[in-house]
Amino acid sequence: MPSFDVVCEANAVELKNAVEQSNKEISSRFDFKGSDARIEHKDEVLTLFADDDFKLSQVKDVLLNKMAKRNIDVRFLDEQKKEKMSGDKIKQTIKVKKGLSGDSSKKITKVIKESKMKVQASIQGDSVRITGTKRDDLQQAIALLKKEVSDEPLDFNNFRD
Repeated sequence: MPSFDVVCEANAVELKNAVEQSNKEISSRFDFKGSDARIEHKDEVLTLFADDDFKLSQVKDVLLNKMAKRNIDVRFLDEQKKEKMSGDKIKQTIKVKKGLSGDSSKKITKVIKESKMKVQASIQGDSVRITGTKRDDLQQAIALLKKEVSDEPLDFNNFRD
């Protein structure tokens, strides 16, 4: 039976490339000369470093622009509070969302069931598996979810025939 998974996870390769391009741009920009502005990427956490609030916002803007160019949804980012370091230096951690929350999974299954389409949705951990008899029904389900569920950045993978 054809099926696919609805997940909430950013493309790790594209995210890594966006961070590397951001660091390259930051190191070559004139307004960052002599400053300790950079972005570190470990697992699902990005850490932004800068000398002051203004430069931190500039670093964040560079990162968001690079992510947009690489088609990474900025809704994957969960910004934490800014922390003072030694002297005037500031750092901010940004967590990258991975996996659907329980509420989002329930909302997705509810949307599918209310649509009266000939597909079934089942919650499987941090993803939702949608199965149907026809490939066209699954494609309609993807279109419906893209339209109805706009508060989460959804990704559709493991499409099986």
